[in-house]
Amino acid sequence: MIYTVTLNPSVDYVVRLESLVRGITNRTSGEEYYYGGKGVNVSRVLAELGLESTVLGFTAGITGEAIENGIHGDSIITDFIRLKNGLSRINIKINAEEETEINSQGPCADEAELNQLLGKIDKISDGDTLVLAGNIPNTMPDDTYEMILERIRYKDVRAVVDAENNLLLKALKYKPFLIKPNLRELSEIFGAEIKTEADIEKYAAELQGLGAKNVLVSLGGDGAVLLDENGEKHKTRAPKGKAINTVGSGDSMVAGFIAGYERKQSYPYALTLGSACGSATAFSHGLASKEKIGELLEKYEKELECGVPV
Repeated sequence: MIYTVTLNPSVDYVVRLESLVRGITNRTSGEEYYYGGKGVNVSRVLAELGLESTVLGFTAGITGEAIENGIHGDSIITDFIRLKNGLSRINIKINAEEETEINSQGPCADEAELNQLLGKIDKISDGDTLVLAGNIPNTMPDDTYEMILERIRYKDVRAVVDAENNLLLKALKYKPFLIKPNLRELSEIFGAEIKTEADIEKYAAELQGLGAKNVLVSLGGDGAVLLDENGEKHKTRAPKGKAINTVGSGDSMVAGFIAGYERKQSYPYALTLGSACGSATAFSHGLASKEKIGELLEKYEKELECGVPV
């Protein structure tokens, strides 16, 4: 089973405007609602790929009920802790001349509720995959990921950590199966200006030296680089297309990588499927659909057959 943890899921309210003018009433040209949070996004894309997952985390109030009801389905099992107080957050994504996000704080879990979550983590078994994605809300202990990883430390569980800066660095002692910094995050971790592929490989190798087994560095429109646990480097370029949405692209890449490795135990294939999923989201108004992923994956495979380097 694949488990994803979203400590602070959300209702994402996306509004589209021709332009945003401060100080007046703006009228939208369109709007949508999505149920979000990085782990939730991973589970939703896994479902598009035909893989079942269980979503763990915290929800609260009527927005929490909406999130649970909205994402629960044949391929997504919801197993949230329902908090006594507060409301699950509503995040506002404004798409005008540029993308602007307003992310809410969300509810607060107390010690007993956190222990309930850790109890669910204890039930994860050998052979399972656990995805920790996103930042820890400031209403929770900043070592929450460490507490979670400690519970599976001596089990044969593939841990995937998609987090930033110290949160990621503190997780490396638990030897996660996969981490996925983007180029900006990699630069911030090492306080370096990373410009070349050699730089990427150098700093990815340093993260491996600190404990990560596989380091996947997403490069946005330039594709991605993977340094795998066998010391091999793999690179893929992003397919051509108009990027209209960056929200969830990294989560989609993580989902595709997990699904690709589950299917074929192949790092090159996992990277290709991950890149197809990330781009499928970037080219869509919401998260990647099964149809869009299939279209881009077919394009990758045709180019490989023709000898075009991916």
